Amino acid sequence: MSTTNPPGPPDTTTDTDTGTEPPAPGHSGVWGGRTWRPSTWRPRTWGGHAWGPGTWRRGRLIAAGAVLCALLMALHSLVPNTIGNLGSLLQTVLPWTGLSVLLLLALAIVRRSKLAAVSVLAPAVVWCSLFAGTLVDKGSGGGDLTVVSHNVDEENADPGRTARALAASGADVLALEELPRKATARSTYEQELASGYPYSAVRGSVGVWSKYPLRAVEPLEIMPWTRALRATVDTPKGPVALYVAHLASVRVLPTAGFATETRNESAAKLAAAVRAESLARVLVVGDFNGSADDSALQTLTGQLRSAQTEAGGGFGFTWPARFPVVRLDQIMVKAIVPVSSWTLPDTGSDHLPVGASLRI
Repeated sequence: MSTTNPPGPPDTTTDTDTGTEPPAPGHSGVWGGRTWRPSTWRPRTWGGHAWGPGTWRRGRLIAAGAVLCALLMALHSLVPNTIGNLGSLLQTVLPWTGLSVLLLLALAIVRRSKLAAVSVLAPAVVWCSLFAGTLVDKGSGGGDLTVVSHNVDEENADPGRTARALAASGADVLALEELPRKATARSTYEQELASGYPYSAVRGSVGVWSKYPLRAVEPLEIMPWTRALRATVDTPKGPVALYVAHLASVRVLPTAGFATETRNESAAKLAAAVRAESLARVLVVGDFNGSADDSALQTLTGQLRSAQTEAGGGFGFTWPARFPVVRLDQIMVKAIVPVSSWTLPDTGSDHLPVGASLRI
C-alpha cells in the first residue's frame, strides 16, 4: 500500500540557492546557501571615531588649555613679575601666542572633539582683538621729519656696509646705538655719513647724525657708562627734543628667569629725564631691549606714543636680524604725529633698523 505525504510548503529557496537574487536591503533571506539578516553595521569616519554626540565629552583638557590661553592673552598686563619676570617675558613674545591657537586646533581635530574645537574660538577671538589692527598698514604721507634708529652692533664685521645702507635711507636724522669702541671702526661711520649729515654728535656708545642743526647735546647717565644722550634738533618746523638710548640688555637665565632688573632701572632714569623735558615736542628712539607692550617699561612708554603701533603695518620685529621674532627697537613720540613706520633691510648688524615719518 502506498502512502503519500501531504504537500509541504512551497520551496522558496530554489532561486536564491542558484544565486539569482539576494535579499532586499534590510530584509532577511537565504542566498547562496547562507542565511542573511539585516546588518547593524554603520560607516565610521577615519580613525574609527565618529563626530557624534560623544565628541562633546572628549577633549576636556584641550578645552581647558584653550580657556587658559585666552585668559593669559586677555589679562597679560596682570601677570606678575614676582617669579622670574614672567609677565615681562609673556608681553615681549605676546604676538606669538597666536601659535597656541593653531596647536590647540590641531589637537582638537586629532582628538575629534567638538568641545575642544569650539573652545579654541576663545583664544582666537582674543588674539584677533589684540592684534588684528596691527596687521593693517596704517601708514600715510605728509611727514615733515624722517628718522631712522639702528643698533649697529659693536661686533659688526662690516661697519662700512651698515653706514652706507643708513646713508641711503634718506632719513633726516640717524640715531645709532652700540657704536664700536675701536676708533677705526667708529671713524668708518663718521666718514661714510659726513657728506649727507653735516651735524653729528657722539656720546659714549650712542650717536646722532642730522641734516638739521643740533644743539644742547648732553649725555644721560642711565647706566654707569654712557648709553644715552639728549639733543635739540632744530627742524624747519621748530625744535624737537631728541633722546637716543640703549637700555640695559636682558637675559633669559635658568635660575633667574627673564633678567630685566637693570634694564628696568635704566628705563626709569630715562623716563625721569623725559618727564622733566622742557620742550613740548619729544622724540625718543633706540634699543629698548623690550617690547612696547612690556608693562615694566610703563614709566617710559606711558608718556609716549609708539610710531609702529599708530602708523606701522605688521609687527615690525627687529631682532635677531636674520629671523626677527621680537621688536626691541622703538621710535616713540610726544606732541608729534607718526604718519608711517617701517623696518629697513638687514645691514649686517644683529638688529634691523627702524624708521618713521613724523609730522611736526
